[in-house]
Amino acid sequence: MTLRLYDTATRSVRDFVPREAGKVGVYLCGLTLQAPPHIGHLRSGVNYDVLRRWLSAAGLQVTFIRNVTDIDDKILVKAQEQERPFWSIAYANELKLAEAYRALNVLPPSYEPRATGHIPEMHGLIERLIERGHAYPATDGSGDVYFDVCSWPSYGALSNQSPDDMQSAGDAPDRGKRDPRDFALWKGAKPDEPADAYWPSPWGQGRPGWHIECSAMCWRYLGAEFDIHGGGLDLTFPHHENELAQSQAAGLPFARYWVHHGLLSIGGAKMGKSLGNALDLDYVATLGVRPVELRYYYVAAHYRSRIDYSEEALREAAVAYRRIEGFVTRAVERVGAGALGELPAAFAAAMDDDLNTSAALAALHEVLRDGNNALAGGDDVTVRTTLASVRAMLDILGVDPLDPAWTGGARASDLRGVVDSLIALALEQRAQARVRKDWAAADALRDQLKRAGVVVEDTPQGPRWTIGEQD
Repeated sequence: MTLRLYDTATRSVRDFVPREAGKVGVYLCGLTLQAPPHIGHLRSGVNYDVLRRWLSAAGLQVTFIRNVTDIDDKILVKAQEQERPFWSIAYANELKLAEAYRALNVLPPSYEPRATGHIPEMHGLIERLIERGHAYPATDGSGDVYFDVCSWPSYGALSNQSPDDMQSAGDAPDRGKRDPRDFALWKGAKPDEPADAYWPSPWGQGRPGWHIECSAMCWRYLGAEFDIHGGGLDLTFPHHENELAQSQAAGLPFARYWVHHGLLSIGGAKMGKSLGNALDLDYVATLGVRPVELRYYYVAAHYRSRIDYSEEALREAAVAYRRIEGFVTRAVERVGAGALGELPAAFAAAMDDDLNTSAALAALHEVLRDGNNALAGGDDVTVRTTLASVRAMLDILGVDPLDPAWTGGARASDLRGVVDSLIALALEQRAQARVRKDWAAADALRDQLKRAGVVVEDTPQGPRWTIGEQD
């Protein structure tokens, strides 16, 4: 492979060399399910979906694991507030997350494990850490078990900070810890928390700490050592730092590359439910922006860059995508859909350069310009080759307009049929007005369609409509 990825652990762009030739294992830290997903969360799914597609395009067999955290302090707080079982909240939000990923054409993972399904693996990992002298049960009768940060000399290396500068872990009272920086591997049952949120363990009834779950699931599905561990930049510390320390302290080599994506902020602040600034797919739909256009908005930026959300930028991305979509539509009308073509060298080079999707899109627009010129000049041979190339690039990015994810599905097909019929009726009325030279009526119908988000273009083959920018 020629792919180079930025590795957080070495703070450098490195050649990607799979641990096992022809195969690659990827673990992505998924969501904690205390609330439905917002568009900040969904950037993660899209970014790593592009990575996965590029790895697959290189001929690698990809095992892609994306977990969900269905037991956590935040979920238990919601359970108490709503007087519902914690698992019902987690499962409802898991379904909403899956629906949002499908809407954005994010491929399903090879496996999507839940934390609550891997308690025995966590116990096994904790026992290994205790045996090796890197973890200890609290002596205050709480049932807590902690990782001993001072026992692991390289603690802090991933996030490039010294333990001397770190504050208390903050995930449990300091009274049971040898050192305030020690973090919880197992949390003993508390009388003020839901009675169904605990499991038996060698240290007493309790539940897992946040960090131990991912180490256990990586081990279970990808083995002691695997290729890529991904997640948001905000997870580097403490979550990924703690994962790395406890895994290696238990004798597992763990991840060979650490890949972190930038966050989506709003007004300079991290997007989140607790801040009251979280926007979801339903909100994006009220702006007249489709899921495919939101996905394009994500991939137009480099995965490591921060995106500061604005409606203006999102609408600009939607308009840019509609221009690409318009070329594909016109080209298909001329020469048919055909098969996906070759990827241009400039596009492949950009993707190999740490998944530089912004440069990859620049390469796509170069080809697109040639395609539009060919359409204008009636050069069907060039139209056919550029269409195949453009669609191949869009397929890697997950935004090919002809992908069944955007055109298929019973519900989408049914709705498209209704829309087609209504617009066909309006176009027929407009055609009749033009025949009788009632230009005012014809223009009024066209303008009404445009206000509804439908752009009508008169072509030699007759009127063609597309979803356009609303007034």
